[in-house]
Amino acid sequence: MSGYSDLTIWAIILLTGLGTYALRWSFLGAVGNRPMPGWVRRLLRYTAVGVLPAIAAPLVAWPAATDGQPDPARLIAAAVTLAVGMATRNLLAAILGGMTALYLALYLTA
Repeated sequence: MSGYSDLTIWAIILLTGLGTYALRWSFLGAVGNRPMPGWVRRLLRYTAVGVLPAIAAPLVAWPAATDGQPDPARLIAAAVTLAVGMATRNLLAAILGGMTALYLALYLTA
């Protein structure tokens, strides 16, 4: 089906597992018993803030619902979400504002 031999698939699984283990060990095993510098802890606080937009941005720029073509309704909803979030500093308000803007823009453009 996939064109890969059983040995190749097992090698990929093994190497992926070893890579995952090494990455986790680098933080937990090598650095886990030492105090982290203040600048590292400060930077790690922003991990979630950086990851969430990285997950959402491709869904806004190249949505699967439009076969990867930019959609004005989704761009408007993203802008409204950003504006409401910055204005209110409230995550739930930003989500509700963006959701309302998306459904309203989809209704008005259809």
